[in-house]
Amino acid sequence: MTITTVGLDADDTLWHTESLFRLTHQRFTDLLSPHCDPATLEARLAETEKRNLRLYGYGVKGFTLSMIETAMELTDGAVSTTVIREILAVGREMLTEPVEPLPGVDLALASLSERYRLVLITKGDLLHQEQKLAASGLGDLFVAVEIVSEKDADTYRRVFARHGTGPEQAVMAGNSMRSDIIPALDAGAWGALIPYPLVWAHEAAEAPRGHDRYAELGSISELPGWVASLP
Repeated sequence: MTITTVGLDADDTLWHTESLFRLTHQRFTDLLSPHCDPATLEARLAETEKRNLRLYGYGVKGFTLSMIETAMELTDGAVSTTVIREILAVGREMLTEPVEPLPGVDLALASLSERYRLVLITKGDLLHQEQKLAASGLGDLFVAVEIVSEKDADTYRRVFARHGTGPEQAVMAGNSMRSDIIPALDAGAWGALIPYPLVWAHEAAEAPRGHDRYAELGSISELPGWVASLP
């Protein structure tokens, strides 16, 4: 069955994102150090983020609100306006951070676009994801962009039916086992993991070892050759 469509994740597949979150985590830890030890702060922030995903979704804005909420809870509302202002400032910096494609992305996408429909499938804030795609210079290579609230099997079935010839003739490539690979495989697509050095705990999951439609690649530069080799 010929592959017709290739879906690609955005954050940490096409450009850096998690590294920015890690840096902001550290700045947040420094700001709250007079009130809380780093381990407790990290655990409470993770709890708050998880709780708020259904309200705020994924992305910088929800993360910023979760930092503010965590700071208020840990200080019983005594956190200073100076600290709140600093949290808002680091969130704003994340939203305006320059976007530069990861090594090999430009060539890989250019090669893939010559033979397949490319669809960007990403989670996060609609406006921010659109801004990052525009800033990356990669937008013209995609036939469609889907910014979704969650990536599950139904999402991939719907997207690959809408913009391709169904999941059975589609590949999904990304750095998240939980969001990019497992649900795409469940939908009947092929899945290519492109590892990124940093992984948000919420996106971690066990690899589907032995699955005949799954591969872990060394980098995105290997993706065109792997897709071309599929039956």
